Amino acid sequence: MSKARYFGRSPTDLTLSGFLALLLAMFMPAHVAAVEKTAADWLEQLGPALNMTSYRGVFVYARGASVHSMQIAHRYHNGIVEERLVMQDGGSGEIVRRGMNVVCVLPEQGKVHLEQIIPSGPFAEAFTSKLVPVSRWYSAELKGEDRIAGYEVVTIGLTAKDRHRYSHNLWLEKSTGLLVKSHVRTAGGEVLEHFQFTSLEITDDIPDSELQIRTEGREISRTLGGKDSGEEYSKMPRMHGWHLGWRPEGFEPAAAPRSGKGQAVAFSDGLAAFSVFVEPAGKVTMPTGASRIGATTIYMRQLESGDRAFLVTVVGELPPASARQVAESVRIDEAFVLGAREP
Repeated sequence: MSKARYFGRSPTDLTLSGFLALLLAMFMPAHVAAVEKTAADWLEQLGPALNMTSYRGVFVYARGASVHSMQIAHRYHNGIVEERLVMQDGGSGEIVRRGMNVVCVLPEQGKVHLEQIIPSGPFAEAFTSKLVPVSRWYSAELKGEDRIAGYEVVTIGLTAKDRHRYSHNLWLEKSTGLLVKSHVRTAGGEVLEHFQFTSLEITDDIPDSELQIRTEGREISRTLGGKDSGEEYSKMPRMHGWHLGWRPEGFEPAAAPRSGKGQAVAFSDGLAAFSVFVEPAGKVTMPTGASRIGATTIYMRQLESGDRAFLVTVVGELPPASARQVAESVRIDEAFVLGAREP
């Protein structure tokens, strides 16, 4: 008996096996490459993953010299997003969200606006909206793989195509696409903002008790704007009584934040966002010019129109020079001036 027969294989069988192995060797690499996700594929998964992945963990959020640690429990259940954020340092307080309703519980001492508590970056509305194709304003590429908080991740670089926006690095968990780390950086590579989970558990086992308010203190409630708020989204971001002469290409009206007696409109390019506030100037003279906290620029200028003075403020993820250009392009209509005179 031949060795081939001894092992239960005939020479013909071996030849056929070799031919099949050759075919696999020829075609398998091309097939694998075809099904591998591109940077664009990962970016499309990012928005849904932020809302539809259930998890708990602790993350660090650094903006300029300010560094905060927050505990989070996030659940997607029966089509509803529920979330609880608890500050781990810099004071007590928590934020609880159910759908479009947000409650912020703060200690009695001090006055803190809700917008100052909710971090931007991965939890900003800009990350989950698709107002315009991000690829028009950023070059996306896969940077490699890493391991964050015990999970395998893929790294994506988003390089701004012009000087009016910052670049980003994103680390996404492989199985869900959840954002677990991010950098906002300048064209020169300086990191302006940093977000990263230090501990993370992706799980559907999050009980109701983890999403309930536990802190005693002053409560601030807010309903997030958008289609789910009962208002037509396209009608929200209208500029009443003023207009912009210039804004960076790609930034479209996205929302209308409340601004007291003034008017405000937010703009987004699908990733970054900034808001423009126009309101009557108060009796106290406000400092004008630019200041920057991390990737967030605040630019203020006073504008005279008729016999009235108005304060224009641009706040958001824009380089200072671009924020200044936006602020200096604001023009106020006569109707807004007349309305400002009313008691």
